Amino acid sequence: MRIALCQISSTADPVTNLVTIRAEVARAAEAGARIVQFPEAAQCRFGVPLAPIAEPLDGPWATAVREIAAEHGVVVVAGMFTPGTDGRVTNTTLVTGADLHLGYAKIHLFDAFGFRESDTVTPGGKPVTFEVDGTTFGLATCYDVRFPELFRTLADTAAVILLGASWGAGPGKADQWDLLVRARALDSTAYVLACGQALPAEDFGAAPTGIGRSAVVSPLGAVLDRLTDGPGTLLSDVDTSLVEEARRTLPVLANRRL
Repeated sequence: MRIALCQISSTADPVTNLVTIRAEVARAAEAGARIVQFPEAAQCRFGVPLAPIAEPLDGPWATAVREIAAEHGVVVVAGMFTPGTDGRVTNTTLVTGADLHLGYAKIHLFDAFGFRESDTVTPGGKPVTFEVDGTTFGLATCYDVRFPELFRTLADTAAVILLGASWGAGPGKADQWDLLVRARALDSTAYVLACGQALPAEDFGAAPTGIGRSAVVSPLGAVLDRLTDGPGTLLSDVDTSLVEEARRTLPVLANRRL
């Protein structure tokens, strides 16, 4: 199955970002992609008030993405914001197309490195998987990558984990990202397709607005392809037989005791 990772730099305008998504999906579909993945916060970048942006999964923004997916016969995975509790939003990964329309609410909120995502975002409570053409996919978002237990739970059923991110910049952060996406693939003996926001052309302060470095990582932790910090697209042909082979060779899921 061919999967496109579209490393974009979202603006603060959901309509502008929808135009970008439409163009990227058209190109990816033309290149044979079945799933087109966008990063966390594809609807709207961090660093602006998110409550006025948030919409339900049946709202106009997600519905427009659903129509784009249907037009091109693909499944689109993209980060957006849905209404949360107490005036907050939920950091949601939308999955739409091929009779799917669902969301994953980010479980682990980025209360680290001086940023407090929980001040404005309601945490999710359960892992989410979905199936396309007989392959099961798991979902994770940004800070989730620091929690191996989520990836092991997803790997109980999923062969591929789609990780969207808007990674915060800073000393050592790129190295941590590179290490973590490889470690989570190795922990779970699953493909990890990590799609990040590109490094923005201007500085938006302390908000985590992306560093790029999207990557396709094999079930044994090898980087198969990677982007640098600018906008771009990776096309990855995922072979789930390699997951089965990795799990026979390195049966960490079967051998775990805790």
